[in-house]
Amino acid sequence: MNWQLLPQFVVTGLLAGGPLALTALGLVLIFKSTYIFNFAQGQLLLLGALFTWWFAVEAGFPLWLSIVLALVFSALLGFGIERFALRPMTGQPLLSIVLMTLGLSQALHGLALLFFGGAQRNFPQIFSAANPYKVTTPFIYNDNPIVIILKQNLVWSFVIAILGVLVIGAFFRYTHAGLAMRGASEDHELAQSIGLRIHRIFGVSWALAGVVATLGGVLLATSSGLDLSLSVVVLAAFPVVLLGGLESIPGTIVGGLLIGLSQGLVSASSLSMIRNTSEIMPYVVLLIVLLIRPEGLFGQKRIERI
Repeated sequence: MNWQLLPQFVVTGLLAGGPLALTALGLVLIFKSTYIFNFAQGQLLLLGALFTWWFAVEAGFPLWLSIVLALVFSALLGFGIERFALRPMTGQPLLSIVLMTLGLSQALHGLALLFFGGAQRNFPQIFSAANPYKVTTPFIYNDNPIVIILKQNLVWSFVIAILGVLVIGAFFRYTHAGLAMRGASEDHELAQSIGLRIHRIFGVSWALAGVVATLGGVLLATSSGLDLSLSVVVLAAFPVVLLGGLESIPGTIVGGLLIGLSQGLVSASSLSMIRNTSEIMPYVVLLIVLLIRPEGLFGQKRIERI
C-alpha cells in the first residue's frame, strides 16, 4: 500500500462514485417503475453525451443550451423506446422483455457508430482544468502534511450527480407521479384497476431514464473524453445497483461511494500493478455483499406465500 498517496486515491475514488451513482440511478428508475432491468442504459448514456457534443461543436450552440437540447432529445428517445419497442411486448414473459432491452442496446450502439463514427472526441470543458483544489490533510508523511489535489471537474461532477440523485429521490417520495410509478411497479393490473395509466407511467419512466443517462454521460465525458467505449461505464453501475438494492434510490449513493472507494483503494495498493484490477474490484465487492445480504444493502426482502 502506498500510504503517501492513500488519502488522494481514497478521496478521488469517493468522488468518482458520484457519477457512478447517477448512472446507476437510471437503471433503478426503470426497475422501480416497470420491474424491468434495462441493459440499454449505457447506450442511452452514450447517445446523450454525443447529442450534447454535436449541438455544442458541430451546431455551434452554447454549451448550456446544448445540454438542455440533449436532455430534451434523450427524453423523447426514452419515451419513443417505451412506445414503439416495449409497449408491444406488454403481456410477454419478463425474460423476453429483458432480452428486448439487450437487443435494443446493440441497435442503439450501431446507430451511434453509424451517425457519429467511432473516433475519440474532445468533449467541451465545463469546469476549469487549470486550478485544481488543494486540501491539506492532518496526516504527516516524511515530516510534511499530505496534500490532496482534486480536479474541479471531479468535485463538481460529484456534487451535481449527488444532487441529481437526491432530486429524483424526492420526486419518487413526495410527488403524485412518483408515487404512481412506485405503485405501478408493484402490480400492473391492480394499478390499472384504480385508474392509473400504466403506459403513460412507463413512458415517463423511460424519459426520466434518458435524462439521467444524458446528465451522467456529460459528467463522465468531461473527464474521460468521448468515444463509443463510454457506454461500457454502465458495467460498473450494475454492481452499484445490486449492491445498494434494485429498488433503492439512496442505495445508489451508498453503492456508488463503496464501489468508487474500492477502486481507489486498489489504485493505491500494489494490486494496481495487475491489469484490469480496478475494473474487477466492483464485482468482488458485490459478491462479498450479496453472500451476506442477497437483496443488497437497502433492497426489499420479498416473502411470498405459496
